[in-house]
Amino acid sequence: MGSNIAQTPVLLENAPCPMGCADAGDQFVLVGRDRLHGLPGEFTVVRCSVCGLLRTNPRPTLETSGYFYPRDYAPYHKPAGKKLTLRDHIAARAHRLLNAWRIPDLPPGRLLEFGCGPGGYLLWAADQGWSVAGIEPSREAAQTARSLGFRVHVGPLEAAPDPEVPYDLSVGWMVVEHLHNPLKALRNLCSWTRSDGWLAISMPNAASKEFSFFRDSWFALELPRHLYHFTPATITSLLKKAGWQVREIYQQRNLDNIIASCGYLLENLSNSRILRILSRRLVRFPTNVPLHFLTYPFLFPVGCILATLGQSGRMTVLAQKTE
Repeated sequence: MGSNIAQTPVLLENAPCPMGCADAGDQFVLVGRDRLHGLPGEFTVVRCSVCGLLRTNPRPTLETSGYFYPRDYAPYHKPAGKKLTLRDHIAARAHRLLNAWRIPDLPPGRLLEFGCGPGGYLLWAADQGWSVAGIEPSREAAQTARSLGFRVHVGPLEAAPDPEVPYDLSVGWMVVEHLHNPLKALRNLCSWTRSDGWLAISMPNAASKEFSFFRDSWFALELPRHLYHFTPATITSLLKKAGWQVREIYQQRNLDNIIASCGYLLENLSNSRILRILSRRLVRFPTNVPLHFLTYPFLFPVGCILATLGQSGRMTVLAQKTE
């Protein structure tokens, strides 16, 4: 059990459970690799014997983890323009319909997006009347967001400075699983939030049947960028320890993980050129906007059924400050 990196600038570290659990010995879960970009190395996922939280360990250090976030990493793609288009409005409505951009029913106030990328969500939130700011570790993506007129701090969330005025709402879409110190980050967010303020986050759901079926071919595993692999129970425990009370967990009505994971399975099963082409098309499905528009009317009912059964591979969590 362990990790192997050859001929890369990456340094690995062992990290204990962020919940501060006593060292009772981690349980081995699986070994996987970077399926999305094909970068070298094997990475182990373990389960804390005390709290059950899954994590990647050993993992790339914070200082060298940028190797696994190349320039073509999908979340760094630029938004279409400085103003929302009709397609942007349709996409935002679809995100909310799928439970991907679920936020509390609040009047617009001060909003922070951590892991804001090039500013696509900030653009939408500002259009809805929010006063927005962002935090983004990628300098290139942050610069794109800044070019849209937004205040964006460049660097990891764990080391970001305190705001001058508390936020009403903080959001992070598919971000918490990337954080090296999620407990400290969530505590920071809590301290930056007004009394009774809110947090909205999304992440893969490792309690889903998707994970148990696809294992190391699960698209949402995304090793080694995903350092933690949360279930509803473990993210609830982590948030509570950070000063947040979970109010609602929404299963996303989304089949992207299943479709892309099938692509990885095809890669495993055949060397056929035709099947390799098909597998890559399936893996790229989550970032293929035109294909989404064409297929979602047919896929959405299936996504609704899986979400109702609690078997969606992605979840959105709403939590309120309690400290």
